[in-house]
Amino acid sequence: MKSSAVQSAIIEIDWAAQTVLPIEFRGRELKLEARAYQGKDPHDQAMALINRATNGHSSMTPVVRVHSGCVTGDIFHSLRCDCYQQLQSALEVIVDTPNGILIYLPSHEGRGIGLVNKIRAYALQDKGLDTVDANVEIGAPIDARDYTLAADILFDLGFPEIKLLTNNPAKIEALQAHGISVCEQVPVVTAPSSHNRRYLETKRERMAHKLWSAPPPHADKTLEQKAA
Repeated sequence: MKSSAVQSAIIEIDWAAQTVLPIEFRGRELKLEARAYQGKDPHDQAMALINRATNGHSSMTPVVRVHSGCVTGDIFHSLRCDCYQQLQSALEVIVDTPNGILIYLPSHEGRGIGLVNKIRAYALQDKGLDTVDANVEIGAPIDARDYTLAADILFDLGFPEIKLLTNNPAKIEALQAHGISVCEQVPVVTAPSSHNRRYLETKRERMAHKLWSAPPPHADKTLEQKAA
């Protein structure tokens, strides 16, 4: 069933399930609204975790993280990327923000090329290639992610305008192309390590990501949103 809030929107998704999900986050036990979605392809699935606003905050523009699934980072805390750090940083904002939303996209593994191809690319990175050239070498796209499902989820939730937690301008452009208005980019700050420094440099220099290793110019806004 589709949300009644967006009957006028043409979307290609449906709810697979909805529940309340208790989670443990940094020593706190929290209960978030959880919705599982799938697109036209049954394998195109996503989870939305929602910190639903109450007590007069329902009209607040939501702060949203559209997170690409990463088995090696999110589950095993790999140091080769900053995915786990970004996920934790985003959750820290979302759980303290009315209308905080995390959209988790498992199909975006390896920027959309899948787990096996990602590990193949890792093997080439071990030989000196960066993340862009490694993808090219194995015949994979540099970035194969599609944000149609994420945009449709936001329409289904009734949020066509958002503040987006991201360092990636291409993600903003992709959501805007699907009709989502991104009124503010909220940076996700992570500290580089010896294992992922080149990975982060490649994202900045070759993929136009805006990265900060210290509090960025708008960090005070991020803190204000967490306290709101």
